[in-house]
Amino acid sequence: MENPNFTHGSLSVNETPQHSQATSIETKIALPIFMFAGGAIGNLIAIIVLSVSRQERKSSAFYTLVCGLAVTDLLGTCLASPLTIANYYDQHVLRDHHVCEFYSFLLLFFGLTGLSIICAMAAERYLAICCPYTYQRWGVDRRFAQRFLFFTYISHIVFCCLPMMGMARSELQPSSTWCFIDWRSDEPVAVAYSVLYGVVSLLLILGTIVLNLAVCGALLLMRQRTVQRPVTRASVRDRWRALSSAAETQMIAVLVMTSVVVLACSAPLVVRVFVNHFMLTYDPKADLAAIRIASVNPILDPWIYILLRRSLFRRLLSLSRRGSSRRSSPPTPQRNLFYPELTTDSHVFTQLMCNANVITQLPAVVKFTPYDTESLRQT
Repeated sequence: MENPNFTHGSLSVNETPQHSQATSIETKIALPIFMFAGGAIGNLIAIIVLSVSRQERKSSAFYTLVCGLAVTDLLGTCLASPLTIANYYDQHVLRDHHVCEFYSFLLLFFGLTGLSIICAMAAERYLAICCPYTYQRWGVDRRFAQRFLFFTYISHIVFCCLPMMGMARSELQPSSTWCFIDWRSDEPVAVAYSVLYGVVSLLLILGTIVLNLAVCGALLLMRQRTVQRPVTRASVRDRWRALSSAAETQMIAVLVMTSVVVLACSAPLVVRVFVNHFMLTYDPKADLAAIRIASVNPILDPWIYILLRRSLFRRLLSLSRRGSSRRSSPPTPQRNLFYPELTTDSHVFTQLMCNANVITQLPAVVKFTPYDTESLRQT
């Protein structure tokens, strides 16, 4: 006679692994869903914040590139994350060759495009601060940045589609959660493409670092010269300081922080490209860690734009000025000759960064009329 308890027990034994497997899938899929939501929501908020900014900021090349980076991060999150989440439910999703190639293309394209845009942002600030005449002569404005973004997208799409055309082969990685080019292939064409991708990415990283260091060095040099040379009369440097504002400081802060995040998230994957080709070690866990670090980039980027928006940045600067004024007694304010409402005892760092257009607007020679000469004699 069959024991019902045994039957009930056997059903429980069969159901327990299924229940534990479902719980395991839900636990693993929670992180991709959280990252997808964080990246999508954060980039949408960042795009809205950038869209409602003032007209002069919206028309600048720098903020056009910032908005382009936010759109790029949003597209990358919305295209790649659903495939990752679907693969957790059904591990046969990425086993399809066409889906695997498309997923590899997404990682190649958005990784390289992000590095290109952040390098362009650094180059724009370098030209605006260190080479203002070249900046003005080239007409670097919103349309210039839009043309650059269009060219970047088209060229990177062509370059990242080369593996689909036979130059390299995309394969499912050992963790079965992502696809990438076969960076351990012995075929000369595939090796050349992987090395070329790594070299281009490395050059963009190094270019961003060099340009940021050049910008920061130029600003520190300007600050040192301003401190060492007190102003006693109205001059060109007076007008630079009078027309400067916190907007330029905010641009540098956004650039530096975004560069740190993008480079820190992208560098491990670039390093793994070279390691897998030129080193004999095989470490799939390190490859998985590198791609996970790279996937954090679209989540962190938008919050830099959100937290460093103009209103919040002005509050932080005002708090820093109040703190510095409390620690030391402020000197007698010197009235500015160009803009009476501005004084030269403002925060020295914010006064150093003036827009490149200011330089081009300054007159080469100051001309005085007889009336002005007579007025000066009477005073």
